Parts: sequence; structure tokens; C-alpha cells
Amino acid sequence: MNFRYPMTNWESLTVAQLKEECKSRGLSVGGKKADLVARLEEHTIPNDVLDAEIADEASPPNGRSIVGRVKQLPVSVLAVIGIMLIGTMGGALLYGDDVIEWIQGEPDYQLIEFDPTSARGYAQSLVDLGHPEWEGRMSGTIEEHNTADFIKGNFTSMGIPSTIEDFDVPMFVIDDEPELGICHAGDVGQTLPAFACGATDVNADFISFEHRSDFVLQGYSGSSFIRYVDDIDVVDLGTGNESADWTTGAGSVVLIHMTEETESNTALFKRASENDVEGLILINERQNCDELVSGDCIPYFKSVDISAIENIPIDMGFIMVSQSVGQTIIDNVINQDGRLQFMTYVENAGEATVKVPCGIIQGESDSLIIIGAHHDTVYMAQGAVDDSSGTATVLEMARQFGLIESQMGTPKHTIYFCTWGGEEEGLFGSRAWVDKHRNNLYDNLRLYINLDMNHVDVERNSGVTLFGNHNTDVSHIRGISEKFKQEYPELADRYNIQVRKLDDTDMPYNSDHAPFVYNIDEDESDGKQYGRAVVCYGSGSMEYHTYLDNMDRFNEESLAVSGIIYGSLVYYLAYGD
Repeated sequence: MNFRYPMTNWESLTVAQLKEECKSRGLSVGGKKADLVARLEEHTIPNDVLDAEIADEASPPNGRSIVGRVKQLPVSVLAVIGIMLIGTMGGALLYGDDVIEWIQGEPDYQLIEFDPTSARGYAQSLVDLGHPEWEGRMSGTIEEHNTADFIKGNFTSMGIPSTIEDFDVPMFVIDDEPELGICHAGDVGQTLPAFACGATDVNADFISFEHRSDFVLQGYSGSSFIRYVDDIDVVDLGTGNESADWTTGAGSVVLIHMTEETESNTALFKRASENDVEGLILINERQNCDELVSGDCIPYFKSVDISAIENIPIDMGFIMVSQSVGQTIIDNVINQDGRLQFMTYVENAGEATVKVPCGIIQGESDSLIIIGAHHDTVYMAQGAVDDSSGTATVLEMARQFGLIESQMGTPKHTIYFCTWGGEEEGLFGSRAWVDKHRNNLYDNLRLYINLDMNHVDVERNSGVTLFGNHNTDVSHIRGISEKFKQEYPELADRYNIQVRKLDDTDMPYNSDHAPFVYNIDEDESDGKQYGRAVVCYGSGSMEYHTYLDNMDRFNEESLAVSGIIYGSLVYYLAYGD
């Protein structure tokens, strides 16, 4: 861009004044008055004409944005006015954040306090609210509701006004503990197969499997009632992809080997239902193998995208088993005369109520900063990392900002601290909340911050990843991260901080930030606007979605990285210059 200054009547100025004007613009001060006037006129444009090259912020020519190039020019008040005029063309402030921050100078970031011991206490309290047998806080259950009440109560004790909202969402309900076993017929069953493995079958040989450690339900499983005496066929369909002959699974239990080539739960569940399968068993052969239990891959929970299935099968059980259990089924049932018993007691055609508690610090304006995490877990795990870690971080950040408000007064922005139910089954809590508050969010959302598994395992440590979809926010994160490295060098050395800028459409739809990015503006016809969000993910949590995601490996120190950096971002936006 060739930048020139607004028109002035240079002829009316004295030589001394003309030289001063040239000097302030970095121009030569030599020559007569006519030379000085000509020189200044060459660098002047009429007030009603703008000669500027507008560059796309995302893809600037030669890798340099308009603001970046303007920053290299001599600065004067008139130059700033010129940039603001360019920025406000068409009634919209282009590069507004960048220009304002350049005018203000380098940001003076202040790091907030964060107490890891306090965060651990919150996490332990959340874990203690889990199911008495299965330990989880599944969406829609009394455990999840008690958790939401606990969170709201903590906001109140911090002196932060709070709300709690209920949303009825599609949800499966587990009525009883599932069962899985194998039986080889005894004395009676050998001669009278109809009684094999029944109550009167003497010397029958049973193999029982442990729920949670050997097998787990999958999201939106239906109910199966397959007994030993039914002597149901078990059919091995390999990876279960489209090339497999699913028609051979009709009326049978289908076994699927879950490898890198295997498709999603949703695709498998849909194929099984379309082919009248009685039960579906996934054998885990691709995740956490030999890392949690030597020589085995233990089962974990995965859900199903029920919006992709027209008719959810209500009478087809769906489970995942460990690699060793899968091999035992093959050895004893498919390759021998063993019989399978497969019981699941799940209602999957209805709804359940999930909770969303929010603590609210009212600001000087309605502009919103929202900090969130999900407080539900998979049904059969404590969820110490996923996502008690994120929820505990939100609570500790809320406690810190309660103290900051008492000292600093009202923030510029209204700050929400929210936790979501229904995340594990389809982001239902955050999606419903965004839908309810869409108009307010469309008008006022400044930033959503998501903390999901922001925990770093001590041994399996590759650091934390911080990413967002707006240049200004990511620039702040980089700057605050540098300040963090200076003030907490030991933590920064232990936990590698990676900061990334993603395009709007590259933001993953895998956690509660997604509705804030994609669902606030759903009008594609008029140029969709994407909500601004930043996210943190940690590393090393191989226990994810398994019965081993408990407090044994919980590392509260690691939560301070995202808690301080993102908390300091909120502080800068709310209380900075």
C-alpha cells in the first residue's frame, strides 16, 4: 500500500513549518519553499479520496497483512486517522482489534493466580459424586444432577450469582448392569442340548466376564436378552465394513474387529440394525493396546450419532470387549461349541434431563466471555481427566475471578462460568444452551473458552495444545504464554506449550466449543459468521473413557498451565487497558 497524508494548504505555511512537516513524515527537508510544498503534496491525498490496497487478513500478499505493513511506516496522529478511515469503510471496522491494540502499544499482560491444590480438591469432590458401583456421572442420571447442584453451590459460596438450567435431550437409560459370559454344556447338555447350560445342566463349564474391565456398553445400545439356552450363532464379520456380508448376521450376534480400518460406531450400528442383527460386539484391537494392561487392549466407551440413524434399534445390544475377551469368544464359541449369554438392559428411545449450571459476574457491558467444561462423564468411569480436570479448572478460575472482582470491581465484559451435561453422548447440553441463548450470543459473544481434558499425565507428557479461530485471540495467547514462560520457567519446561491458529471451518466438532463456533449463526445464505473460541487439550491420558480414568494418575499441577494462560486472557480482556 502507498500511504499518503490528508490534503493540507501547504502554501499557507512558513518554510520552517514546512520543514517540520517534512521531518515528521521522514521526508527530505532540503530545498526551497516550492520544493518543500511539492514534496508534501506528493504525499497527500484529497480528504474524500482513499487510495488503499485492502488485503485479506487470512491470506495477505507476500505473507504480510495490511496492519503489519502499516506498522512499518512513520506514525503520526494523521496516519492513525487515515488507518481508521480505511478500517471503517462500509460501516464495518476491518482489522479493528489489531488497529486498536497497535495504537495502544504492546499489551501489558498480568498473570492471574491459580491454586492447583484447590483444583484437585474440586476434582476429588466431583469424582466422589459418581455412581456407587460404576463410578460415572452419566448424563441425565441423579449423579449428573447432583454434580450440577454441587457446581452451582460452589459458585454461590464464591459470592458469584448463579443459575441452573434444565434441558430434555435424547438419551439412553441403563436400567441394570449388563452381563456377558460363555458356557460349555455339562452332562445333561451333552445329551439334551435344549437344556445345555441351564439350571439342571450338571458340570456345565462357565466363563464370566467383568463389566467395565472386560466389556462396556456403547452409546445408545438397545436391550438384548440372549441366554445360554438360546444357543445363538456368533458371526465374525472382520472389520465390518461395506464389503462384509452383513446378511449372514441376521438373527445372530455379530463380532467386529476394531482396527484402524474399522468405521465409526454409527456406521456399524446402522448396518447391524438394517440387517436384523440381535447383538453387536466390538473387539478393541486399536486403542490403548499394551499401555494400560500388559498384552491387552481394554474396552472403552464410544457413542453413536443418533441423528444419522432413522430408526434406532431398541432390542439390539451393543458392547465393546477387550482384545483378550474377543479372542476368548472366538476360541470358545466360534471355533468350539460354547454358548454365549449376552444381556443388556438399556432404554434408548426416550429423553433425559441434563443440567447446565453457570456462575455469572456481571460486567459493564453485555459483551460475553464464557468459560466452559463438561461435568458429565462416561457411565462407567470416574472421569477424573475427562472431564473433571476441565470442570475443576473452571471452578478454580471462577474462585480467582470472584476475588479479582472484589478487588478490581466490575469487569468490562460479563463473564460466565458454565459446565455442561450431555457432552459424552453428543454435546447435548451445550448445544441446547446455545440454541436457547442464540440471539444474545449472536449479538454479544466476545469469546468462548473450552477446557476439555486440559490435564497432562506426568509420564506420558507431550504438553498442552492451545488453539483458536481468531488472529487476535491467538496473538494474545502467544503473548501470555511468553509471559507464563518468564514467570513460571519450571512449569513451562515441564509442559510444552503449543499455540495454533485454525481457520473457522477447521475447528473440530468434538467438544463443547463446537456449538459456539458453528451453531450461533445457522444462516448459510447470508454469509455465515463463526463464533470466536479458544480451546485447550492436554496429553497422555490413555485411560480416557475407560474404568481406569480415576484419581490415581491425576496431575493437578498441569491444570495451572491452561488455567493461568486462559484466565490471564480473560483478565486482560476484562480489566486491561
